[in-house]
Amino acid sequence: MNSNSTGPTAGASEVLAATTDPFTTTDASASGRAAERAYTAIRQQILAGERGGGEWLREGELGTALGVSRTPVREALRRLAAEGLVSHERNRGVRVQNWSAHDLEEIFSLRTVLEPWGTALAAERGVADTDLLDELAHRMDRAASGPVPDVERIAPLNNQFHRHILEASGNARLVTLVASVVDVPLVSRTFSRYGPESLRRSVAHHHEIVNALKAHDPIWAESVMRSHVRSAWAALRTNDGDGAAEATSADG
Repeated sequence: MNSNSTGPTAGASEVLAATTDPFTTTDASASGRAAERAYTAIRQQILAGERGGGEWLREGELGTALGVSRTPVREALRRLAAEGLVSHERNRGVRVQNWSAHDLEEIFSLRTVLEPWGTALAAERGVADTDLLDELAHRMDRAASGPVPDVERIAPLNNQFHRHILEASGNARLVTLVASVVDVPLVSRTFSRYGPESLRRSVAHHHEIVNALKAHDPIWAESVMRSHVRSAWAALRTNDGDGAAEATSADG
């Protein structure tokens, strides 16, 4: 054996040192956290309607506002583009996705199929926490009462209500699929379009869905959820005309 072959070559040593360099690991970890922070912040701004459809998203401006460099912003925008919340336009940049009436009709058509089916599965399995769902429904009642409904409280409670039912369906892919469908600004903020009658109907549906789940009746549960989704679509297309809450920009 060659006596010079007693250890790794200089090149290999450098590679080994690089792969175990604590500074390199720390830098990568910090970059990952910055990208995650940028992604979360920009995504929340879009879903809250703070960045309207068609608005250009400039990496430099976003980086300055969020206190990060361009690189994590660029990674965040790639993730948001994959989710369909932003779009890349060749030689122009990235802008918030515009949602046409046709887009929304497609989304609600999917919801009309997927969510009622998931609710029927949940009723058949009988594992949904109906006490939790009942409590969420009553909390939405309280938030909806009064002269001015508290839309900011109702929306997250409603999301939790729907997500728990889908999780109780036992179909993990269904949960992910529905989440990707409903997470657009004009859908996530539907309640801001509700007039008093639409809001009363929506909260009443929640209680009936809970009762159907308690009864383990998939046909009843599926029927109520389908009515619930279709009435949300009707509220999104047009206000009731009886004192509806004013919609904010990029409402849903």
